Amino acid sequence: MPNRRDFLRNAAGATAAALMSRHGLAGAGLSPRQVGAPPGKRREVSIGGRRVKTVDVHAHCFVPEVMNLVKDTPLAAVAKANLTGNIVLGNPQRLIDMDAQGIDYQAINVNAWGYSADRPLARDLIALQNERIAQWCAKHPDRFVGMATLALQHPDLAADQLDQAVRKLGLRGAAIGGSVEGQELSDRKFDPFWAKAEELGAMLFMHPQQAQGTTQNPRLQGKGGLGNTIGNPLETTVFLSHLIFEGTLDRFPGLKICSAHAGGYLPSYIGRSDALCGRGSGGDCKALKTKPSEYFRSNLYIDTMIFREDGLRHLVAEVGADHMFYGTDYPFDWPVGIDFILNSKAVTDTQKEAILGGNLIKLLQIKA
Repeated sequence: MPNRRDFLRNAAGATAAALMSRHGLAGAGLSPRQVGAPPGKRREVSIGGRRVKTVDVHAHCFVPEVMNLVKDTPLAAVAKANLTGNIVLGNPQRLIDMDAQGIDYQAINVNAWGYSADRPLARDLIALQNERIAQWCAKHPDRFVGMATLALQHPDLAADQLDQAVRKLGLRGAAIGGSVEGQELSDRKFDPFWAKAEELGAMLFMHPQQAQGTTQNPRLQGKGGLGNTIGNPLETTVFLSHLIFEGTLDRFPGLKICSAHAGGYLPSYIGRSDALCGRGSGGDCKALKTKPSEYFRSNLYIDTMIFREDGLRHLVAEVGADHMFYGTDYPFDWPVGIDFILNSKAVTDTQKEAILGGNLIKLLQIKA
């Protein structure tokens, strides 16, 4: 189990040094096997006496070589905070922890942190990150698949970067934030990017980053780490709601988007969005091709970071086990190990196998 200093250092790695306090409060009393396990025998997961493969959709990393690119820019502080610890791509502790947890594959991603970069820097930064992710996955093809990084602040460039990442580097999709420097991704300026993602059939993993009004809302200051515990799910909820109500998912019905942290609050409370469409004139819903909840049966997927069995049962009922992926938020030490799914009485063995790996093996074309 890492000490508090180690935990805070790793916590800085998701997006920025400001995130240290976001995760720091979670360092005590959680499962010691999530992070910092000693070397040992690889755990193999079985369901009903049959070996099954597991895939973690929510696994962060950071490419330390980017420091040379950003050292003279405002992004330097972010990079500097991520140069050590388990988040670093290439740290051998990652495989040790995966073995201890029983995770066969990680779909590794770098959380969005460079949306303020100008076009030349964004081009070089993304190219370096994607190349290093691809190289790591090629070195360990039986343990990792990669999700690309993208410069969404330049939508046309992001579309080209996604094409390059999938067609030439062999990455399976991309990681994106919930907004871009205050702009909603449902804005029509991002349509070229959405069109490319749909064309490629590439899965997008949305994870919150620091954003005004949600994770950086002044009302979330104080005790409780509210910018994280409330702000992160809130950012995801706002992101998904805009995609639904602004028609993005109707314009691009082939999109496949997985949202972190169990989809924020939206899947758990999607009935309110459906109810809005039935009240009064239902004006905001008339242009939609289906009611909001139905998008979780087609375009939208979520991870399993819901923490309680009753929550897991509810999400299976709302979105279906076929639209859920196992996720840990590695290297951050949350109590969401494999046994949370394996020991649950809320889901069947068939659903457990699908959630723990079967769904992602199909969607990301993993050769398990």
